[in-house]
Formats: sequence, structure tokens, C-alpha cells
Amino acid sequence: MNSEAVQRQQARRVLAMLDASRHSRTALQAAVELAREHRAELVALYVEDENLLRSADFPFACEVGARSGLARPLTVAAMQATLSRQLQAVSQALESAVAGDGVAYSLQVTRGGVVAATLARVTANDILVLGKAGFSAHGGGARLGSTCQALLLQAPCTVLVYAEDLPLRPGPLRVLSPPVPEALLQLPLCTAVETVQARSAGHLEHQLQRVRNGALLLRRAELRALANEDPQLLAKIPVPVIVLPDPV
Repeated sequence: MNSEAVQRQQARRVLAMLDASRHSRTALQAAVELAREHRAELVALYVEDENLLRSADFPFACEVGARSGLARPLTVAAMQATLSRQLQAVSQALESAVAGDGVAYSLQVTRGGVVAATLARVTANDILVLGKAGFSAHGGGARLGSTCQALLLQAPCTVLVYAEDLPLRPGPLRVLSPPVPEALLQLPLCTAVETVQARSAGHLEHQLQRVRNGALLLRRAELRALANEDPQLLAKIPVPVIVLPDPV
């Protein structure tokens, strides 16, 4: 394999899923920083959720005003207008996030199921940045959204899960089992490797409850085992979490 082919093989993109939520906007900032430090291309992905458009087709569909609390009919035209406004806002957020950074970037817009559309565009060499989406309706606690959970278990690439209250502070990359891929040690988040002993999901949560820098690295098999004990564990970890895909 010649040097040019090796360079192409090692090329890495940072993909950020964008929507109207503040979580995705914060994740975008993290993606920009990773792309800049890693000299990677930034790809922002906006998916027009076809399920929302289909729901507007039902005669009984309605939307409730956030301020007024009043219900009004939901039409396909109204939903398309909403998606158009969201796309405009996403585009402006992207332009603002990359301004002056010198990061090569693009915005990809597609329509379909969010998970399927994202999986169709990521490759094994990418880093996918996801926001910890949503808040629990009971008690206000942060929770992982279903889209985030699905991509963590299905994406063929490295996934970084990030929340708006988790600044990217360099520190140890905490692992349950070494070795650590060399590419991860080059990320600006990681200054060293620290092995963490975790007997259970609760034990891991307890060990990390006071950490505020670096990140946690999980292999997908480890994530599955921990999620079986506590499906919302990652929402409780106070640092970004990096999940590696299953080996090919």
C-alpha cells in the first residue's frame, strides 16, 4: 500500500448530528473542537424525520403551543415549514460554530428515519458526536434519548457521547480494559490512560461521580453489559463517553 493510500485509509471525519435541541448545538461545539485539533473534516448531518411528516398526515394530528397550551391542527404544510425553519437555524449554528476556526466542513441534509439515515453516512474511520438528548419527564434528570442509544449500539465507528454540561477538559482516558487504540490517544481529550475497576454499573457510576475531566472509554460489549444493569448509566457519567464499535 503506497503512502497516499495509507493517508486516505487513516483519514478521519468528525460527524455531528444536528437538530433544534440545545444538546445537539453543544455537541456541535465539541465536534468543531475535535475536528480542529485532529485536523479532520467536520460533517454536520441534519435529518428531516419522515416519521414527523407522516404523523402530520393523520386527520387527528395536532400540536400544542408551548406557551399558550392551546391545541391546533397539525398539517403537512405546517410541519414542512417547521423543518425548513429548523434547517435554517441549524445552518446558522454551523456557520457560527466554525467561524474563524479554519475547519473544513459541510452540511448534509437528508430525509428519512434518523437512525437509518445516520448509519448510511458514517464509516468505520469516522468519529460520530452525539448529544445526550432530552430530560426525564419525572424529576428533571438527564436521560439518553432513544436515537442516541440506538446509534451507540449500531454505529460502525467510534462514538462520542456529549452533554451541554460536560466541557471538553483534557485528562485521563479511563478504560475498563486495555489496550487503547493509538488514534484515541491523539484526541485532545486524552492525556494519559487510567484503568478503572468496575464490578457493576453502580460501582462505575460511584467511581466516576466526582471526575470532571478526560473521558470514559467503553467497548461495545462492555456498554451492552452495563446497559443491561442500568440503561441510563451513560446519562449519569459526568464526563464525555467514547464507545468503540465491535471488532470486524
